[in-house]
Amino acid sequence: MIAEPDGPEDRLRRFATIWSRAVFPATSTSLTRPEFEEELLPLARRLSGALRARTFDAAEGRAVGAALIGAHCTDPEALSRALDCVDAYLVLYCGEDGPQEDLRARSARLQHAMAAGFAGALRERTLAEQESIAQAALRAQGVVAQALHASEARFRAVFEGAAIGIGIADLDGNVLEINDALLRMFGGSENNVRGRNVREWTHAEDAPQVWRLYEELVRGEREHYHVEKAFYRPDGTVLWTNLTVSLLRDADGNPQYQLALMEDTTERRLLNLRLRYEATHDALTGLPNRTLFFERLEKVLASGENQRFGLCYLDLDGFKTINDSLGHAAGDRLLVEVADRLQGCATAPGEMVARLGGDEFVALTTGADAQREVDELAARIMNALVAPISIDGRELTVRGSIGIVEGAAGERSAAEVLRSADITMYRAKSAGGNRFELADAEADARAITRHGLTTALPTALERGEFFIEYQPLVHLGDGSVRGAEALVRWLHPQHGVLGPDRFIPLAEHTGLIVPLGRWVLEQSVRQARDWRERHAASAGTPLRINVNLSPCQLTHPGLVQDTVEILQAAGVAPDALCLEVTESALIGADDALLKPLRRLADMGVDIALDDFGTGYSNLANLRRLPVSILKLDRSFTQSMQRFPADPVDLKIVEGIVSLAHSLDLAVTVEGVETGAQAEQLRILGCDTAQGWYYARPGPPDRLHELALADATG
Repeated sequence: MIAEPDGPEDRLRRFATIWSRAVFPATSTSLTRPEFEEELLPLARRLSGALRARTFDAAEGRAVGAALIGAHCTDPEALSRALDCVDAYLVLYCGEDGPQEDLRARSARLQHAMAAGFAGALRERTLAEQESIAQAALRAQGVVAQALHASEARFRAVFEGAAIGIGIADLDGNVLEINDALLRMFGGSENNVRGRNVREWTHAEDAPQVWRLYEELVRGEREHYHVEKAFYRPDGTVLWTNLTVSLLRDADGNPQYQLALMEDTTERRLLNLRLRYEATHDALTGLPNRTLFFERLEKVLASGENQRFGLCYLDLDGFKTINDSLGHAAGDRLLVEVADRLQGCATAPGEMVARLGGDEFVALTTGADAQREVDELAARIMNALVAPISIDGRELTVRGSIGIVEGAAGERSAAEVLRSADITMYRAKSAGGNRFELADAEADARAITRHGLTTALPTALERGEFFIEYQPLVHLGDGSVRGAEALVRWLHPQHGVLGPDRFIPLAEHTGLIVPLGRWVLEQSVRQARDWRERHAASAGTPLRINVNLSPCQLTHPGLVQDTVEILQAAGVAPDALCLEVTESALIGADDALLKPLRRLADMGVDIALDDFGTGYSNLANLRRLPVSILKLDRSFTQSMQRFPADPVDLKIVEGIVSLAHSLDLAVTVEGVETGAQAEQLRILGCDTAQGWYYARPGPPDRLHELALADATG
């Protein structure tokens, strides 16, 4: 592959070069540095792919960490240098202009996964080495036993020259002989070791089977055993060993001595503990990380029916603003201070605080009274955030939103509990933040459904799952159909037919509203052309199609061009189209926002002010808006379902109609459900109406099938 100058492959190669130069001095490889770089290049490519993958896969990071062991990077310094290199350069060279904050968060997760993979692979390699040593020890046992029977000189040569510690004791446990290697392990004088009894060497971390195996051996019931055992040195420090104890028999086969072979594993154990710590703790704050938190939560949830738990999921309010304005270094110091305060809130037995990543923390409590305790824990956390935090001479006020989940063990998985807490936390944030909310199963279900719909939206348009229904617009004077409003529906594979209120807000949030709105406009204009061609002879006034515009579409730069192209492609005149814009979208609108609407109005497209009266209706503002139609909200006409109507409501509607007509605006009324309501609106001078009295939304071929039935009946 030939890399383009400064292209992705070239930047990836530069990252691999920096990585190899940083790590090479700490390796035990026989390769040259350029050869070692070639070995790291596929690992760099895997990290780059994992960084930019659509979904995060920790397995990729673990695999890269494990591969470092295979590349002879077994020194902890090699891992430390590799993680530093990934932290400093992976996003820089492999991020490709993605969202920097998200990429840095993913890079941090990859580093944790690499550390975990490195630790696991090193552990497996260590176990394999231990097995080899055990085999060698058994062979040494045979040599020593033979030497005892054959030659004292040969025995001494093997005994004193062995690289592993060797000790001989009688069957009562009295130490008779030790070699220099064993003496160096214990770090004391020979008198402190020789002459002691084996049974004195107990340790608090002895496995339960250690002394059972010992007793079986000295009774002659087993020939040898192998365990991991700790010993106290004379200075109080701890010596960890791989210990193999064997029974030596005399020439007649009777038990005579016990032979201990010891390998010092203290440094290896400390390294494993360090790697385990690094893999399970957040590098910035020192708190347990997501990995350790999930282990603890899963253990709690599997602990039995009588166990209860409480969980607080905290997200800091406004942290991104602090991070962006003061820099990441200041943001990191803020997180460290917050972590210290949170740790001070969870000091009771069974309580734990962890950092999940970014500015998200979680606190866990357990016990029979977890429901009360988790509420108190949340209150302590909120109080701990009240005092300002001083960063670079600035007093920063930090607040947080907390989602609380409490329940019995065994009812849900760890992932389900955390998802519920996450959803509840966002509910607290949506309510204004600086508060905590309790999890609610129905709210969780709604949020999960919203998430599922949001995820399915992008492909739903491609799969043709949307369709349009049309509700007639009827002239109140002669009862003729003058057009229809286009109402989009989603035929969801699992949830059935969904109305626009279920998915339009999600489409606006994700940006899909622009392509979806263009599709609705295109389909509706084509339908208007078909209606005009079919009813040209019978209809005195050409039918018009009303299409709703969301506020997001109003600000899209291609609105006017898209509309022109759609009208021209369908061969339809602009007066066949009416675009409905909600009153709230135009309140306080500046000239830049109104400009595309004015251009469309100048072309001949009607603009309707939808839901008129639901917002702050500045009537004087109507003069500057490029609208030709007012659509009265149904709340104005609900009292007119029975005859006679409320006189106050009649006066309000009459005043609006009079004002609209004086400004040369037509008036359309929504939500007409009864004949009495329709008659009152006709008397008041309203021009057109729509509602269930005339027809419910339906397929285009039923446009002229008016029911004229009272919905209340």
